[in-house]
Amino acid sequence: MKIALLGYGKMGKAIEEVALSRGHEIVLKVSIDNLEDNTPEKIRPADVAIEFTGPDSAAENVIRCIETGVPVVCGSTGWLKRLEEVQDLTRKKGGSFLYASNFSVGVNLFFEINKRLAGLMASHPEYDVQVREEHHTEKRDAPSGTAITLAEQILEKIPRKKRWVNHISNNLDELAIVSTRVDPAPGTHVITYSSAIDDIEITHTAHNRRGFATGAVLAAEFIQNKNGIFQMSDVLGF
Repeated sequence: MKIALLGYGKMGKAIEEVALSRGHEIVLKVSIDNLEDNTPEKIRPADVAIEFTGPDSAAENVIRCIETGVPVVCGSTGWLKRLEEVQDLTRKKGGSFLYASNFSVGVNLFFEINKRLAGLMASHPEYDVQVREEHHTEKRDAPSGTAITLAEQILEKIPRKKRWVNHISNNLDELAIVSTRVDPAPGTHVITYSSAIDDIEITHTAHNRRGFATGAVLAAEFIQNKNGIFQMSDVLGF
């Protein structure tokens, strides 16, 4: 498979390492130093593009790939106000698009555990719930996309929580997400249910970027030669 890497920072380099180890070829690497190569002509030879840049450029990169006819996997967060626009374009063009707030197989298992636990806790209002996340200082968005996914899963299962906020809150209608940025920290997410009697807590801690990179390559392998809008749950068969 021929892969275009849109974003060649630490994550892009980790994806390259995994892709090469699985027998794939990198035909384009776009970083901040060669943005002039981010063109339809340079992207078109790829079988799949993997986009890991940032909130300011992700949507335009994904749109460029879809309009070029190249399936695209996107792991950038902080741009989801334009997600519906991208999905509409994917349908219109008959393209292939997969977005995930986190590509790690372990995190996606954690998502499933989170949904199950939230469903069990819905009938126990004596427990309040909080989301905590910690990442390295280079991460530009807060809360993390993974934390938002976890929070929205909880909101779907626990009706007494009406919205998430990115600060500590004493409002029982609000689900607090507490974000910390410190080095070195590839990523930790903690869900805590607290009562006067006890706490219940689930945690996922990433040790390095390889889990995210492996998942992104698995996603690229999955969407090659497919049309539609996909999630990591499709890749992993959940």
